[in-house]
This record gives sequence, C-alpha cells and structure tokens, in this order.
Amino acid sequence: MKKDLRIIKTEKNIRTALFSLLKSKSLEDITVSELCRKAHVNRGTFYLHYGNIQDVFKQTFEEIVEDLKISYDEPYKQTNDNINQLDANMIRIFDHVKRHQNFYEIVFNERIPMTYYYSVFDRIRLLMSYSIEKALTTTTNIDKDYLLSYQTNAILGLLIQWHRKNYGTPVMELNKHLLKIINFNS
Repeated sequence: MKKDLRIIKTEKNIRTALFSLLKSKSLEDITVSELCRKAHVNRGTFYLHYGNIQDVFKQTFEEIVEDLKISYDEPYKQTNDNINQLDANMIRIFDHVKRHQNFYEIVFNERIPMTYYYSVFDRIRLLMSYSIEKALTTTTNIDKDYLLSYQTNAILGLLIQWHRKNYGTPVMELNKHLLKIINFNS
C-alpha cells in the first residue's frame, strides 16, 4: 500500500529538520520539542511516526544505506561482476551521495564527531566484503581485513574530497575520475 502524501511530507520535514540541527548539535543534545519546532510539526505528530529522535536517525540511516547498497551493486550487476567492463555511466555511488547530500554533509563535517563516519565506513566495508570474497583466492597473500579497510577508505577519500569542494564537481566527472583510478590500479 502506498504511503499517504501527508505522511511522506511530515517524515521528510522531520528528517530535514534533524539534519539541519545535526550540523550544529549532537544527536543526544537535540530535544523532541526543538526538532518539532524546526520541522513545523507538533509533538503528537512526531510520536505518531517515531518513538524518539534516535529512531528518526536510525530509520533514515537504514534507508540511506539501502540506497547506498543498490548504488554500489549496480555496476556489478551491469557487468556480471566483471569490473573490467565497467563504464563511467554505470557508476552510481556519486548519484547516491548527491541524492543524500544533507546526510553526507554531516558525516564528513570536521566539527562533528566521527561516529557517523564510522557507521558509513562499516556499511561500505560490509558491501565491499561481498565483492572481495569473489576476487580473493586462497593463494592470494593479502589480509582481507586490511584490503577491505584500504578500499573503503579509498571510496570515502573521494567522497571527502568532493565534500571539501562543496559537491561542485559534476557526478559524471567523478564517475570518470573513479574509472581512471580503477584502471590505474589494475
């Protein structure tokens, strides 16, 4: 069943307000009253949708991570896991970040504790572990954990650089940069 547009709008307003507040305060320091004022909803409406502020963040985080997974998996689906056939048009991770830019502005904000960064790091690392399992053989003498951390930080490094440039570089240009980097390392 489709969600009522009023519910979608209310939840979007609450999430937008939460991201706005997270740019200056920690999740633990935000009150429901403050969030409701910023979102232009009353407390009763808030509690119809969420149990507490952490629920808002958790639900939003899980939805963003699901979208990240779809974006990350897309090139593998299109190439049948043969990354040598990768084309810049197949890369979706930068589209994902652009769609959820408000979230990533918080994750990569230098003034905010690294909690959110590590949450994203762990999820990307988990996504990469599935594709690396296929590539690593028993004869490979590379420690899987270090390889996963290295590759995860490579992706996050690109995203941080994009963040530092205020997300001004077009997505297709980033796709092409990533493809050049992948080919350079091959």
